[in-house]
Amino acid sequence: MTFNWGKKVILLISSWKTHSWTGYLLTLLACFLFSAFYQYMEDRRLRFKTLSSSSSSSSSSVNSSSLSVGAPLLFKLNRGRRGLRHARVATAVLFGVNSAIGYLLMLAIMSFNGGVFIAIVLGLSVGYFLFRTQDEDVVVVDNPCACA
Repeated sequence: MTFNWGKKVILLISSWKTHSWTGYLLTLLACFLFSAFYQYMEDRRLRFKTLSSSSSSSSSSVNSSSLSVGAPLLFKLNRGRRGLRHARVATAVLFGVNSAIGYLLMLAIMSFNGGVFIAIVLGLSVGYFLFRTQDEDVVVVDNPCACA
């Protein structure tokens, strides 16, 4: 397997074939935009996870402070758990969508076309610059695996 640099590419599905320079450049643009979108979705997922974890910790502090007031214990705890459950489900859905996009990008790179490779790497870099450079203060380590 070696990189080829031609305009003829079959990308992801057999019906996505390029035969002309116009089709090839549109395919490269789609790869670039899709990889930038991957970084955007990763930013949204991390921000949502940070917000949901901070809101769950604040709701647990509200629950513990409201216990001294005499509020019903089970009602307050159930409402906090329900919100936490919804946040966990939403975070899991975002993780699944982002993982699917990441694996599709990996499969596109496995077409071994040099232009597709460069378009995806540039899209990831530009997407990181646009959407994730402000994340450097927030450190969230979900999974030490590089593919996640």
